[in-house]
Amino acid sequence: MNYYQEQLKRFQPQHLFFIGVDSDGCVFDTMELKQKECFCPVNIRVWGLQPVAKYVRETVEFVNLYSKWRGMNRFPALLKVFDYLREREEVKTRGFKVPELKGLRQWVDSGAPLGNASLAAAAASGDPDLKKALEWSNEVNEAIAAMVHGIPPFPYVKESLTKLSARADLVCVSQTPAETIEREWAEHGLSAIAAIIAGQESGTKQEQLRLAATGKYPVNHILMVGDAYGDLGAAKANGVLFYPINPGQEEVSWKRFYEEALDRFFEEKYAGGYEAELIREFRGYLPDTPPWQL
Repeated sequence: MNYYQEQLKRFQPQHLFFIGVDSDGCVFDTMELKQKECFCPVNIRVWGLQPVAKYVRETVEFVNLYSKWRGMNRFPALLKVFDYLREREEVKTRGFKVPELKGLRQWVDSGAPLGNASLAAAAASGDPDLKKALEWSNEVNEAIAAMVHGIPPFPYVKESLTKLSARADLVCVSQTPAETIEREWAEHGLSAIAAIIAGQESGTKQEQLRLAATGKYPVNHILMVGDAYGDLGAAKANGVLFYPINPGQEEVSWKRFYEEALDRFFEEKYAGGYEAELIREFRGYLPDTPPWQL
């Protein structure tokens, strides 16, 4: 268990309730900017995808923004993008060979924490796929640091976090590098509200929730707030509650959280039909079939 996970494991409740909150696309309207203006250009440049750039952009946006894979860790998401590109007829007819990245796939499947520090240690073996992936990930971080700033939280986020902080412990549960999240939360005065800000270095969201909350609170006192299937999956894998921030309807979702859902959670009236209806609605926003296959 790494240092970041130990921090979550050692965390002790200060309140009767626990709320985990994702960051990108959930607290901040940063996902579109990061994917379209940072990830896409770096993907094309580092991996030499210029001959199929149009299809790279479409595929990256589907996987990372408009599908059930939204919010996935950047390394398995990259593999998913390449798998889709390899299957696309437009790419095949151009005779373009999509990188296989076997070394990266083995590392992703190894169970190692999917962050740059872990990748750097693995890349020391000399594997060219891992070295290239580390170069790519570092360039993405540099692009984000240069591009993404001055973006405030969605409306009703600050009000919600302030309201919940009186009765619940708050932990940021994310697959974004911790340095990036800490910078964004500090920029907008949110850091003091969070007990811990956990990033990809702390393991999967499922692991973060398990280490920080399960066994420390009753399961109906633990709520995960997120905008992606990974957030929902992390909650349900730990047997806890989930509140969705619907992509494209973030302000409406946060307003409902602030005015209605949070009170239901504290009153222990959230589980059951109310949560089920919210999740049913949420699933409709994230398809699993890309538009080019329809």
